[in-house]
Amino acid sequence: MNATPPTPASAPPKLTVENVSKRFQTERSQVHALDRVSLDVREGEFVCLVGPSGCGKSTLLNIIAGLDQPDIGRVTADGKPISGPGSDRMVMFQESALYPWLDVLGNVMFSLKLKPALTNAERREVARFHLKLVGLEKFEAMHVHELSGGMKQRVALARALAPNPRVLLMDEPFAALDALTREQLYGDIQRIRAERRKTIIFVTHNVREAVCLGDRVVLFSANPGRIREQFEIGLPRPRDINSVALAEHSTKITRALKSHLSSELAEVAE
Repeated sequence: MNATPPTPASAPPKLTVENVSKRFQTERSQVHALDRVSLDVREGEFVCLVGPSGCGKSTLLNIIAGLDQPDIGRVTADGKPISGPGSDRMVMFQESALYPWLDVLGNVMFSLKLKPALTNAERREVARFHLKLVGLEKFEAMHVHELSGGMKQRVALARALAPNPRVLLMDEPFAALDALTREQLYGDIQRIRAERRKTIIFVTHNVREAVCLGDRVVLFSANPGRIREQFEIGLPRPRDINSVALAEHSTKITRALKSHLSSELAEVAE
């Protein structure tokens, strides 16, 4: 499997985050989740956001999804400001969030309500295509309680892909899965991304996972959330998370992350 051809550097970005800041008020204090964050994402690029808990990764993902609004700054998709959710941007969460009263096929078909022009027969055809894409074509009649954790996330992935979004937003979708299932899904998501040519923004705490999947790894700091450093990952695909080359990249990024965290702790101590 070959890597997705890169978009020319001269091409306008698919997504642009411009000087975005966001604060949340808690009972005891105000949390500065994001502070003047700017980021361009190219068409077809796989960008992984990495950083400690509370650094604003998920907050940024929610703003790009249109589920939240920045206090300052803006986010644009294809040059148009994002003001709310849209079928061009679909989100896959850490929890599968499947509907237990629907079977596997029904869960995927549900997302196609975003495509009102489709007939019910067309929705069924599209849903079955995406179930086959994630290897669950033989399980369409099963219900959620009958599925393993990995199967649930495959259904969630099929559901997110079915409306044919231009951008897929993934918020730690594999964090709760066992290591073997995660490795299988790493291969699946690389294959699907190459076949469907999606732009993907992926939030994770796992540096090795980010290197395995991403074209670029973006390191965030906390308190407030800012982009500290970015790493282009030039490894060929498909990537094996256990490879020596991947481990070398992961070690370099982990050292940088630890260095930034140490600097932040020193600043707080002062």
